[in-house]
Order: sequence, then C-alpha cells, then structure tokens
Amino acid sequence: MRKKQLVAALMAGAMVCGTLAACGGGSTPAESQGGGADQTTAAQADQTTAAQSGDSAKEASGEKQVLSVTTWDNDSSPQFQAVIDAYEEKNPNVEIKIIDTSADEYNNSLGISLSAAQPDPDVIWVKDMGSMLQMADKEQLMPIDDFIAKDNFDMSIYKGAAEQLMYNGKAYALPYRNDWYVLYYNKDLFDAAGVEYPSNDMTWEEYYELAAKMTSGEGSSKVYGSHNHTWQALVTNWAVQDGKHTVVEKDYGFMKSWYEEAVALQDGGYIQDYSTLKTANIHYSSVFKNQQCAMMPMGTWFIATMMQSQAEGETDFNWGVATIPHPADTEAGYTVGALTPIAISAFTDQADLAWDFIKFASSEEAAEILADQGVFTGIPSDAAINTIASAELFPEGDSNVEALKYVHYSFDRPLDPQIEEIRTVLNEVHEMIMIHSYSVDEGLAELTERVAEIKGWN
Repeated sequence: MRKKQLVAALMAGAMVCGTLAACGGGSTPAESQGGGADQTTAAQADQTTAAQSGDSAKEASGEKQVLSVTTWDNDSSPQFQAVIDAYEEKNPNVEIKIIDTSADEYNNSLGISLSAAQPDPDVIWVKDMGSMLQMADKEQLMPIDDFIAKDNFDMSIYKGAAEQLMYNGKAYALPYRNDWYVLYYNKDLFDAAGVEYPSNDMTWEEYYELAAKMTSGEGSSKVYGSHNHTWQALVTNWAVQDGKHTVVEKDYGFMKSWYEEAVALQDGGYIQDYSTLKTANIHYSSVFKNQQCAMMPMGTWFIATMMQSQAEGETDFNWGVATIPHPADTEAGYTVGALTPIAISAFTDQADLAWDFIKFASSEEAAEILADQGVFTGIPSDAAINTIASAELFPEGDSNVEALKYVHYSFDRPLDPQIEEIRTVLNEVHEMIMIHSYSVDEGLAELTERVAEIKGWN
C-alpha cells in the first residue's frame, strides 16, 4: 500500500539527519565563501578534459556507460535508490554502480578512496558541509561552474541554496535534499491542559511562557513543557536564525540572551537538565514518544520517526507540527537547516555523464520522485510539501502543512574550512555553560578567544 511505502520511506529518510543533527550555526553567501574566485588548477582542467574524452569515446562505441556513485545506508533508504532507478530508466545505456557504506563510516571510507585519486567514485553524495570543504581544499571535487555556464543551468530553482553552497567563489555541488527545524508538540497534552496549540507565528518569548505553562507533575511522572536535546544547536541555532550572524564570529556576545534563556528553562525545571540527559544518554525521540514533554524543537526528519512509530503501534497519541518560534524582531518562517549536496569527483573519467546525473538528481523531476518517498529536497515547492503531508499518518489540519513552509533559511553552520574545529569548541563551551561550570559570560568569552585562535584573529 502507498501508506506503508511512504511511512517506510520517511523513516529511512530520517537516517540522513546526521548532517543537521550535529549542528550549529547559520550562514550567508558572503560570509561563507571566504576568499575570492580562483581559477581551476591545471591538473583539474586536464582531468576534466580527459574525462570528457572518455565519455565521448564510450558513447561513440555504443558501449554501456558505467557511472559509480557513493551512498550511505542505501539498503534501508529510498533517498538515493529512487533517483538512481529513475535515471537508469530514462537512460538505458547507463548502469549505475553503487558504492555503499554505513553512515558512521561514510566520510572516513570516502576520504580513503579519494586519497587514492582513482576514477571511482564518479559522483559523491556529500554527508556534511565540513567534509565538502575538506574535499574542495584537497582538490578532490570538480568545480561545476563550466558545466553550469555551458548548459545555461537555472540555479534559481533552489531559492538561493545553490549560492550558499559556493566556496571560494566556485560551485562544487548542487542541493539534493533538505532538512530544517520545526516545533513538534503533543496535542493530547495540550488538550488535557486546556491550552491552545502552538501557532505558526509564535515568538521565542511566547514559547518560553508556554513551556512554563505546560510543565506539570513531579518525579518520574513529570511532564516538561518542552525539551532541548544536548546538541549546542538547540541554543546556537536560534542565535543565528535571523541570518545576521553565524557560529563563526569574532565576538559571541550575540549569543548571551539565548544561553541565558536556555539556562533559565533548565533551572526552572521546564526542560530536562543537560547533565541528566548526557549522563543517561537519553535520546530526544524517547522523551517525545514517551510523552515526557509537551513541545520539542527538532528537524523535519523527526516527522518520519513519529509516523513510523505510529505505524508500528509504538505510540498512539496525537501530535502536531508548528513553525519554529522566531525572534520578536524577525518575521515568522525564519528557520535553520542543512542541505545534502551532490558533487562530482575530481578524478572521474565520466565528467559529462556525472554532470548529467547530478543535474537530474537535483532537478524538479527528481524532487517529485523524492517527495513521493517522503524526502524533502533542495527545491522547495508547495507540491512537494503537499505530497509529503498527504500521508495518512501525517498530522491532520492545514496548520501542520503550513508549518513545513519557510520564508528564510540559514545554514546551521557556515561554509568555513575550519568549521569542524570550531564546532568542537562550541560543543565544549556549550556543555560547560549548561552544567554551570561556566557562567554564560565566561563561556562566551572563552568561545570568542578560542575561535579567534583557530582563525588567527589574535
């Protein structure tokens, strides 16, 4: 049945959340591009020419072309296979060879493969932005600007996301899939308390008040008004939500009010304390599924988790989705998220074919295919959202559909070559603030100092 296929697909798609879930920070194109545009190296130009010659020779001979692509957890996920199957159906002279790895080992395995500078893989699905920058810096990704110019490729369909993927003035990838933050809530708990559901136009101040109002009980039976998982993103994301800052800054004072509110929620008992969550290794999904919280900010991938949970009879309560709250001086619909890019290896011997594939994989046609599988793509559209929301187990009501739409999207982290090192500092300082080893001022002062050392700003 379509219902079962969609729910299974949604759940499998949720496995991609690693990109977003370990997150922190937003970016603008100007902030993320770094230096000016450089010319493609002579070595890369030679590789491109040779690869294109190889493409032409195979086409002329009538030999079936083989294109290798990297995936993770492909057997349990429709996010790759659905597009691969569609491309092969449209191109019967092409065979796609899948190089699959577990999600946990993907980046390491890919790094080893690319270090050998071999023709395979041709196409790379990029698991996180940090690894994309590392591959670009090592000249392991092929810039695609010439392909874009040659085909007069319309980048506007991505609503600015493609430009945010540019690095040092070059395009290395196209947006493939997309996840962003929304607010989940337990309808049954709100109904029992006689409190109105969260709206799609709620400020963070209203959210804090609602979290306090929805907190009840004590001990093991306590219901918290909301839930913050242990990721630093559950604080820093809101500090960069308006697009005015990123998590790579010379002064982190702009995060002060956000950390003060997070600590106040914790100290007031309106969310579970960080130490308990960390020590007991409590997963956010269990807190929401067990109805221990009334609300929870989380990524769109969690929709799949909840639908699967209901399909399997694990949960039976009513839940809903609202637009993530917004700062008082920012309009509703501003959110934070991350993309899954798709790129071409610099060592491919199938450059033209690889471009044709990533162009298809990031197309509106592929977006419709992925929407049928419950996957949010790099092309935002009402049609795709309505397809996903039409699943029988998706929460009923127009407000839930509207909650999936956004008017502004900031990356959870900027395209900075040292972002992974900076994220380590962000995580360490976040923990020290949340366990009260640092005051907010002390933590942000250390964050400012340590990031300045990493960036060489001292």
